[in-house]
Amino acid sequence: MRNLRRGGLTAAASLASVAALTLVTACTPAPKQQPIASPGVTASGTIEFWHFFTDREAAAIASVVADFEAKYPNIKVVVKDAQDDDKMTQAISAGQGPDVGLSYSTDIVGKFCSTGAWQDLNPYIARDKVDLGNIPAPVRQYTEYQGKRCTMPFLSDAYGLYYNKTMFAAAGISGPPKTLSELAADAKALTKVDKSGKFSVVGFDPLYGFYENSAAHFAPMAGAGWLTADGKSAIGTDAGWKSLLSWQKGLIDQFGYAKLTQFQSGFGDEFSADNAFEKGQVAMNIDGEYRIAFLAADHPELDYGVAPMPVADDHPELYGSGYITGNVIGISRNSKNPEAAWQFIKYLSTDTGAVVKLANGIKNIPTTEKSLSSPKLEVDDNFKTFVDIFANPDTATSPSTANGAVYQTQFDSFLQKWQRGDVPDLDAGLQQVDEEIDNALQLGQAP
Repeated sequence: MRNLRRGGLTAAASLASVAALTLVTACTPAPKQQPIASPGVTASGTIEFWHFFTDREAAAIASVVADFEAKYPNIKVVVKDAQDDDKMTQAISAGQGPDVGLSYSTDIVGKFCSTGAWQDLNPYIARDKVDLGNIPAPVRQYTEYQGKRCTMPFLSDAYGLYYNKTMFAAAGISGPPKTLSELAADAKALTKVDKSGKFSVVGFDPLYGFYENSAAHFAPMAGAGWLTADGKSAIGTDAGWKSLLSWQKGLIDQFGYAKLTQFQSGFGDEFSADNAFEKGQVAMNIDGEYRIAFLAADHPELDYGVAPMPVADDHPELYGSGYITGNVIGISRNSKNPEAAWQFIKYLSTDTGAVVKLANGIKNIPTTEKSLSSPKLEVDDNFKTFVDIFANPDTATSPSTANGAVYQTQFDSFLQKWQRGDVPDLDAGLQQVDEEIDNALQLGQAP
């Protein structure tokens, strides 16, 4: 799951959002979607647009909104920034909220689609003959649920390995690690301890919960899957998870869990100039392509590189792949002007110029084939690495369920115990996780 700032729910926030929406939809039937207008309709009026971005990124969105209003002068967009998923869920549940909502998390897709919190966009797409083939397959996957498309993509994130070139050169390491065993070896070689025995630099922090370290982001390194074909938890039976967790725990034990957590307590906020990688407290870090823009703004002097995430030693064919997710945008069921809302969403998600301008401004991966190949897309060597990860056929995302990311939040509770050393039997622990996830998934099924 992604950080609240960029696109994922913490365990508590995810469960709270799911519970709030489940409660209201259990008590109040979702209103029937109104018939859409005939082809060629000219949308007009005012719409309210909520998104979670702030500061520099909010300014980039404001610029594209201005472009939209210039192209469609009959539509006025009222923008409210810094609106997270919890606020939007609560507003929709109360019969209020925006016409258009932008979520930082694909976790909401299954829940919002199955409950009708966001309207089905398929009728609009069919009427306007929108070419969904222009959207890469993994993006199409995470923006729909069981055939219902209540969201369209609003840029994407790909995850890779950032590494400090200056520290690598000082340690005599020629390039980024490609396997998990190389990652562990480099992590130890790059780690520094002060006179008191405390860490001054950690080569790689393996703790789940640190910044973007999550099971979802790590899973592609071992090809680990989440759900079986019949929608049940696959964690206990997928060998990739056991391989990945065993590797992670081995590295934690070599560093010392208590020493790592103590060192980690001194890290700054992930999305500030005090980020641990940006300050040189960690030599390698899993992060998204958006970090490039933060580094340019906060620490342009830092000499760094990016590479695909290292992979399990017995799966070298996976190297070059990674994890992708994205922001999703939809029409609230409470929208008073769905035609204008759709016109706005269609522009943000399918207009090549708009998508490229957003990608350049926010430094996210564009989510159409035409924008990915646009000569106006700003692509340096580092950003290209993420574009290549995004396009890799083995790159993975997280599945949508009617209960959101409950399978991830349940697993996260186990991972915290595992990395502390409170799980004596990994196999038995993973089997119990499967049972807990299956029970939780059943609770999220629509009545």
